[in-house]
Amino acid sequence: MSEHILNRLKGVEPVSDGGPKVPSDAATLLILDRQTNGDIHVLMGRRHTRHTFMPGMFVFPGGRVDAEDADVRFVEDYEPTTRQKLIKDLKTGSNEDYARAFAMAALRETYEEAGLFVGVKTEQTVMPSGIGFEAFDERSVVANLAPMRFIARAITPPGRPRRYDTRFLAVWSDQIADRLPEGTGPSGELEELQWLSLQDSKRLELPPITLAVIEELELRLKVDPDLQPRYPVPYYYWTPNGFVREEL
Repeated sequence: MSEHILNRLKGVEPVSDGGPKVPSDAATLLILDRQTNGDIHVLMGRRHTRHTFMPGMFVFPGGRVDAEDADVRFVEDYEPTTRQKLIKDLKTGSNEDYARAFAMAALRETYEEAGLFVGVKTEQTVMPSGIGFEAFDERSVVANLAPMRFIARAITPPGRPRRYDTRFLAVWSDQIADRLPEGTGPSGELEELQWLSLQDSKRLELPPITLAVIEELELRLKVDPDLQPRYPVPYYYWTPNGFVREEL
């Protein structure tokens, strides 16, 4: 079945827009909600049409990793297997602090785009969490990396207006500690936020790699319903012969 997913991506063609771009590190968060009937729903939103990168497409909350994301405070670190897979092939080397930046970027962007604070509530008065997490501090929410699971990694093909080396992370919805009453985030980058079954989400206007990740997640949940860290993580990247799928 994973071969079927890879074959779908073979229709993606490189484009030329004046020169190569080095992919920027990015992170995306799939917030999963298990329904009483066993169905898994995921939060998605539509990118504003003014965006240069994937305008109008439905995506998960996420964005580029900032240097400051590596310094954000947290209560628990990744599960060791998850951490080791995230460290693999880092452009910055095997740096555990930088590996944490992927989770922090995903959490920060989820707040900015969806108005959700994923983490742990604390009653203690503590030092500030870090740049971009001021709203978390106001609500006494601290990042918790232990429940995060690594779902997929993908690098945008050459020639796109933006290129990203994206880590797709997942967390269950019981990790939502607070939310903005508006039901959306302050950045306005995502519209039409909605919880959808994985099957329904595949009917949206999706980037090819987002569809591939959803299908990979469906396959994984059939044999690994609790998302155990030891499960292999698909890694998609472009070669002169098209997309290649490896496992981490």
